[in-house]
Amino acid sequence: MTHALRIIVLSLFLCAGAGADDAVDFARQSIRITLPTEPPNLNSLVSTDNVSGFVLLHVMEGLLQYSERNTLAPGVAERWQLRDDGATFWLRRNARWSDGKPVTAHDFVFAWRRAVLPATASQYAQILFPLKNAERINRGDLPVEALGARAVDDYRLEVEFERPCPYFLGLTAFVTYLPVREDFFNQRGERYAADAGDLLYNGAFVLSRWTHGARLTLNKNPNYWNARQVHLQEIDAPYITGDATATFNLFQEGSVALATLGTETLNDAMEQGLPLKAFSTGAIYFLEFNMRPGRMTTRTHLRKALQAVFAPTELVNKVIGLPAIVPTDSFFPRILKGRAAPLRDENPVRPPRRGLQLARDHLAALKAELGVERLPPLVLLTSDSARARKEAEYYQQLFAAGLGLDVRIDSQTFKQYLDKMDRGQFDIALAGWGPDFDDPITFGNLFSSWNENNRGHYRSARYDDWVRLAEDSADPQVRSQAFAALQNLLIEDAPILTAYENGQTYVQHPQLRGVVRAIFGADPNYRYARVVAPEH
Repeated sequence: MTHALRIIVLSLFLCAGAGADDAVDFARQSIRITLPTEPPNLNSLVSTDNVSGFVLLHVMEGLLQYSERNTLAPGVAERWQLRDDGATFWLRRNARWSDGKPVTAHDFVFAWRRAVLPATASQYAQILFPLKNAERINRGDLPVEALGARAVDDYRLEVEFERPCPYFLGLTAFVTYLPVREDFFNQRGERYAADAGDLLYNGAFVLSRWTHGARLTLNKNPNYWNARQVHLQEIDAPYITGDATATFNLFQEGSVALATLGTETLNDAMEQGLPLKAFSTGAIYFLEFNMRPGRMTTRTHLRKALQAVFAPTELVNKVIGLPAIVPTDSFFPRILKGRAAPLRDENPVRPPRRGLQLARDHLAALKAELGVERLPPLVLLTSDSARARKEAEYYQQLFAAGLGLDVRIDSQTFKQYLDKMDRGQFDIALAGWGPDFDDPITFGNLFSSWNENNRGHYRSARYDDWVRLAEDSADPQVRSQAFAALQNLLIEDAPILTAYENGQTYVQHPQLRGVVRAIFGADPNYRYARVVAPEH
């Protein structure tokens, strides 16, 4: 397409955006978006996924939040003091729940106690383990009242640490640290967070409509303490689809204000001359093996065979083909900081040994070990998004052509996919992990034996020891060495096969401004967004 034609196409798009489309409304300060899937769980005590987190962090606020510059900023806490042995938070007196009642220190203590209770079965309980006694409470060894969090009064919260935790402030902006009001929680019982009316909100927006499987609508919260700085009156998600082509079509029709591009739609957007944006999410995608007893994937020779035959570069360049996605052998993304440079630069990963003959040698050794000529089929679990299915088919073909393995794809809705992961109903799973806060331990402790998000049940005393060292030490050099050792163990034991660091290429409506693409917290973050007047 010539440069002149691109200008014409873009001009037509701008005119359409200024007129009759539904994607943005300047007068009403409303936008329409898509969600890739139904939020699986809006109970912050047990929620684990990005879609639920996106909603929760728009309608709820913790002690701290992320600013429009992606830095930590005051939230419910207007000031704080961080020490080696703990922290003190002073809460603002004008923070309100959506029913008008004040948000108090008691709401944080109640939420944190509920999250670490063994009966809650929160997969994120471990993120509260920096609090004194949290891990022992979660094991059932101490009563929940022993947790190192105390409301001195309604507006002062005292936190006691198990060990020094220099990254604790970042934790307080995470979903599991959000407040929950005890009287409302008890009143709703098992219905808590089941529908829009079964939640209280203290964030910039409230969930005003939730038609399950079909639509969610967020409206500005008039009781939010900083409501004057929130421009959008409504964020409507009338479409729930993980299909990049469908989303891009909605964007072209003027029905939604932002669309993440897939391989095919990227070419369409480029041909039309649409302005493209790119963003590195910091998430790492990988194959995760089921290490539960009785699974074929507990066999080292099998995992090593698959490791030897798989090349991340081929997957990214030939199958995915998106410029913001980068192949990697490291489980630590580029955004994580080391002592004086990015962690990955300080500790370069040693790639695994690869080659078809090496892979076949491992497979032959496994068959000899088992005394069989052919291995049973392997189940590859994936979500039902278009890209996930495409990647799964690549792995299926790769392992069949190179090693003669029978890999059967089990494609599930995202909620069912998570459920099957938790139950261990897979041999191999397409998985991903994004950073919860700005410290390498957010990746390093994922495969510790006590982390409930370690869905493949990898168990290694050596791995656990290095995680404990990284958690217990404040020495940057000691921690850097620990993270290097963890990375080497993941390649040596191969409980996962790292594939790529994720990124997104997307298009955005020209009238929508101030959207923050966030590595930590809700992404996209619309709390600072606004709709500007159309240009004529």
